[in-house]
Amino acid sequence: MTLEETARGIRTMEIRGAGRIARAAVEALDAHANGLSPTALDEFRAEMQRAANLLVETRPTAVSLPNAVRSVMRALDDVDTLSEARQAFHERARWFVASSLGAVSKIAAIGARHIRDGDTVMTHCNSEAALACIIEAHRQGKAIEVFATEVRPRNQGLITIQMLNDAGVPTSYIVDSAARSFVNQVDLVIVGADAITANGAVVNKIGTAPIALAAHEARTNVVVAAETYKFAPLTALGDFVPIEERPSSEVLPDEIAARLPHVRVRNPAFDVIPAGYVDLIFTEQGAIPPSMAWLIIRDHLGWSIDEYRRAGEDEAGRGRR
Repeated sequence: MTLEETARGIRTMEIRGAGRIARAAVEALDAHANGLSPTALDEFRAEMQRAANLLVETRPTAVSLPNAVRSVMRALDDVDTLSEARQAFHERARWFVASSLGAVSKIAAIGARHIRDGDTVMTHCNSEAALACIIEAHRQGKAIEVFATEVRPRNQGLITIQMLNDAGVPTSYIVDSAARSFVNQVDLVIVGADAITANGAVVNKIGTAPIALAAHEARTNVVVAAETYKFAPLTALGDFVPIEERPSSEVLPDEIAARLPHVRVRNPAFDVIPAGYVDLIFTEQGAIPPSMAWLIIRDHLGWSIDEYRRAGEDEAGRGRR
């Protein structure tokens, strides 16, 4: 896929899932860099920054996207020649994709330890990391069952139940609004994340927060599976994670909406689980309580807070905040 095709695929959700989005963006940048024919290092840097900005602006909430792009773009900071820049960028991109896939495997191993033989698990949306935990527990021979939600309005739950079915995991497919009705039959809720803030709050697909609330009332543990690049550094500076609102046509077809002039459709794509409703976060660095989210930002994302502050100022200048 070209850079523009990848950007369009991310924006329209043909490419979905925070980890997959991050890897797709990095692979698109790597391919774009390989296809350029600049004559000078500054020209190469400028074009790569334009390409990076194009990708980052496609989805405002999934912090894995800007974190991934920033990570690989740092390869261009300390090079002196065009050939060095090309080589450094390619190596950094390959490293990121490999480490992203490796992170999912590590999270699967950690998460599977927290799923007991005989457990019933509930999941929401199509999280690569969360499903890896469930499938790994099943692979280990644990007799588990899953409640998977449909995930309106884009029905990502269909992807989830296909993956669980292919892995041989017994699964009940339920409408989103039935989650509270079944939560008392559930031993563990496991979901992914599109962003995790410095105070441990989790941003995930719309509908996650009501499930977490229902689980909290039922005294059912809620755990989150997320790679470290899904933590949101700028929240340490007081920034909020922007909640994307998607087109109304995803909820109500335009031909019906045209007959309802007094109706306004609201279609937020994400909601926020307060840190108090989250018991553990599984990362490739280990299982942590939400209160340790800041340490992940400080120790494992690779930038100083001043660098994130400057990045935030750059993004504000492009109108993303």
